[in-house]
Amino acid sequence: MLLLRVAASGIAAVLALSLGTAPRAAADPDPGLPGLPGLPALPAVPGLPIPSLPTDLLAPRFTGAAVTPQPLPAPPVPQNPYLAPNGRSSMHNDPYSTDAYAGSGPTGRNLQVRTASYGIRECATIAFDSRDRIVGLCGGLEGFTMMVIDPVTLRAISQLQLSARDLSKAANPFTDICGGTYFFLDGQDRAYATTTDSSIAEVAVGADGTLTRGRTWPLAAHLGADDCLVATGVDWDGRVWWFSQQGTVGTLDRATGAVRALQLPAGEGIFNSVSTDETGGVYFVSTHQTYRLDAAADGTPAITWAIPYDRGTRTKPGMLSQGSGTSPTLIGERWIAIADNAEPQSHVLVYDRRTGVADREHCSIPVLQSGASTTENSLVAAGESLIIENNYGYSSVLSTTLGKTTTPGVSRVMIDPDGCHVAWTNPTVAPSSVPKASLGNGLVYVYSKPGGNLVDPWYVTAIDIRTGQTRWSRLTGTGIQWNNHYASIYLGPDGALYIATIVGLVRLTDG
Repeated sequence: MLLLRVAASGIAAVLALSLGTAPRAAADPDPGLPGLPGLPALPAVPGLPIPSLPTDLLAPRFTGAAVTPQPLPAPPVPQNPYLAPNGRSSMHNDPYSTDAYAGSGPTGRNLQVRTASYGIRECATIAFDSRDRIVGLCGGLEGFTMMVIDPVTLRAISQLQLSARDLSKAANPFTDICGGTYFFLDGQDRAYATTTDSSIAEVAVGADGTLTRGRTWPLAAHLGADDCLVATGVDWDGRVWWFSQQGTVGTLDRATGAVRALQLPAGEGIFNSVSTDETGGVYFVSTHQTYRLDAAADGTPAITWAIPYDRGTRTKPGMLSQGSGTSPTLIGERWIAIADNAEPQSHVLVYDRRTGVADREHCSIPVLQSGASTTENSLVAAGESLIIENNYGYSSVLSTTLGKTTTPGVSRVMIDPDGCHVAWTNPTVAPSSVPKASLGNGLVYVYSKPGGNLVDPWYVTAIDIRTGQTRWSRLTGTGIQWNNHYASIYLGPDGALYIATIVGLVRLTDG
């Protein structure tokens, strides 16, 4: 009982800090972790581990057993010449947004966990530069900061605040995706990120890891007064594409600064990222439709095709909007896949993305639990199949505290010649992680949180892609500080697995 009281007090302290309700420290915040007037100082000393609780002893540390890698074949993903190598460039790994890695991640052998805390700051999107260092865009109460992080020690090498939050606005800083969620890294170690003042910022990573802000392209003149930038990407011709929450899509010529824009139909919003392919197509999902856009010679975006989907009747618990929560996933030269927001059950939708196709829909198949199914994270391309995670019930960090959790379910959908079918559904509960597949060993990784345990343990869980069997789970820690809150899983160039939490970063490797 004493341990439970300690755990509860630790949860309350971290929660107060994460919600900005803790009293401000009398001293100035650590200058390496900038604060803003009226906000609490960030509580953690940079580089120290994420705070653990005595309740870690009350949760199983490891279950299952190590696996022998069984590589999974998959269609190739071509390299966009304007991006860092596949697997290193963005949240969703590559221009196809496959969320799959060619190499092998942890197999479960003598798993080792290392952590580092950066204060109340979550590095939801990370990439890996040409020297294998982590480049992260990290959001906190103070705004959005680009960080370069040592991939082994997790020590912050350098950081540069890109933009500050305006907390006078009504948006919840822990669900607000304006100007700081997505960025991409190119082959010259330059990051391109959106900012809260509706600009695109170029940031160069130096040989010594220092960050230098380069060019900035203001785009506010092309947006409504209460609109904001959500995502940015780059096509095979080097045009930067940008997307606003209220449905403005545009291109930027970085050489001339020329901007061209297109407004979607009234009421359509954009809350997710973008995919591109070698044919010139740019793919994204609005709250109403799935789109392919192509650029005219002068860069003006044009709609090549648009396919409405069932957006349901409400914003389900676990969603940021009423509509699909997925960035489009591309497979091979033909397929594009999303999930809808239908009632009573979400569907995986697979379309033929090629131009000149009369009947685009290949399949629409219900998945997960009827009456309690949704996903706010992209589908994983695992060979000729897709993996979807159930996020139903994750409405805030409070959804997974004091023994509570969300609706279970991770499913694999096979793409058949004449349709699709559900191969398996695993009962793991993964409240809000972006899953990742390792094609090198045949595992898909999720960040799981079982219910019923008052100490609130969080685990990296590995599922066999072929069978749907849970192979192993490794505890990261107990308590709210281990919540990933929509952050993605990543595999580094050396096969290490990373997951961001609301206060730092976790590294998991085989021993």
